Parts: sequence; C-alpha cells; structure tokens
Amino acid sequence: MAELLLEWAANSTTTLSPIPLLAAAQYGHRYFMQKLLERNDFAADSRSNFGQTPLSYAAMNGHKRIVEQLLGRDDVLADSRDYFGRTPLSYAAEYGQFGALWLLMKRDNVKADSRDSSGRTPLSYAAEKCSGITLSLLEREDVAADSRDDVGRTPLSYAAENGHMKVVRQLLEWDVSADSRDSSGRTPLSYAAEKGSGTALALLERNDVVADLRDNTGRTPLSYAAEKGSCIVQALLKRDDVAADSRDDHGRTPLSYAKETKR
Repeated sequence: MAELLLEWAANSTTTLSPIPLLAAAQYGHRYFMQKLLERNDFAADSRSNFGQTPLSYAAMNGHKRIVEQLLGRDDVLADSRDYFGRTPLSYAAEYGQFGALWLLMKRDNVKADSRDSSGRTPLSYAAEKCSGITLSLLEREDVAADSRDDVGRTPLSYAAENGHMKVVRQLLEWDVSADSRDSSGRTPLSYAAEKGSGTALALLERNDVVADLRDNTGRTPLSYAAEKGSCIVQALLKRDDVAADSRDDHGRTPLSYAKETKR
C-alpha cells in the first residue's frame, strides 16, 4: 500500500499533501523520497497533523540514510519541534535508533538536551529503554543527567520504574540524586519497588537512599512492593531503616496491601 501511494505521488502532476513524503520517510523508501524531493510541490520540511516532519519520521524509525539525505538539505530544520515540543533527536532517543541519533548529535544546530512540552529531554526518553543511547547522551557536556520534567521525574526515575538495570547503574555513575522526589513525593526506589524490578536492589546499595521515604499519600516503597507481591519485599524488610508496620494517610499498612493482593 505504501509503495502504491508513493509511486502515485511521484508520478502525479498535481499539488499534493505531505502524506507521501512522510510515508517515504516512515517506511525508508529512499528512491521515492528522492523523486518527491525533486518536485517543487513537496516541501522537504512539511508537517503531519501533529507537526512531525519527514526527518522526525525517519529518525524514529531508524532510517539512517534518509536522515542523512534530509540533513544534507538547506530547507530542512534539523531541530524542528512538533506540536508536543519534540524534536527528531527526542524520537531517535526514545526508539533506540542509535544511527539516527549519532547523525543528529553531530549537528551544531541540534540541542541534545531540549525539553518538550512536558519538560522531558531525549535522555529522559532513552532512560526508559536503551542503555547504549543513554550512555551516548550522558557523555555530552550539554546534557544534564539529573534533569527534571514538569512532574519532577528524572531519567533515573523512569529507568528504575521500567527495570533497566544497566541504565540505572549508568546514571548512578554520573552522581545523580538517587533519592529525588517527584511532584507526588515518589522516589526512583518507590517506582522500582512497585514494579518488583531488580533496579530496586541497585538503588538499595546506595548510602544516599532512604528506603522508607513516604510519598504524598504516606506510602512507602515497602507498601508498593507488598501490594504487588514483589520479591523486593524481603530485601526491604531486611533493612534497619524500614518500618514494616508503617501506615499511610488512609491508615493502611504494607500487610493490608499484601492481604488484598492474595484475595
């Protein structure tokens, strides 16, 4: 279907919407991309309904050669923002597209630490998924390892929640705040404990992590771990700084959440 659409657009003599150009970038069709760009009625930096450009589509889908093709043009803005404030680099980071990311980061006109409309940076998105891209971004002097988004969450918070041990260890080597609280009062350990991920164990190894911190509702990491029946419960109970019978703002203890899970 994509090939038919692109071939029709390339051979049409009418002024067309940007859809074929965006499709060529999304599916990696270099030949049709070139044919379309040779026409005067297709803008290389045209936008989708959400403001994404062909470069954004190529970056998020890892089509390195099309990224290179588009970056070689004077009429393509390498650091364009869509209606969510996201850049091609942001998408490459989120989707783990190292080749596209590397090409974009070589550009002087691409900001590696740009924030989108929710305050998230490329590093914030990379930390959720990809250790290789996280490390590449961390090695740049213009990237803040401990940046906070609009709800106060850091890259470490997202990495901990998603159970990415390599990313957590990488970030901790950059001397980030291991116990940072977001706007709901939750810490990276709180998110890791809820998901039952091994990242909680990595965080517990740190001397600057308080294992019994309460969030804005009075819940502790142990409370979240108990609710999910997580294996992290035992690790938390072994610590001297964890109160096994703490009560949250609703008067509930970790044990009450654990019993609820077993029903």
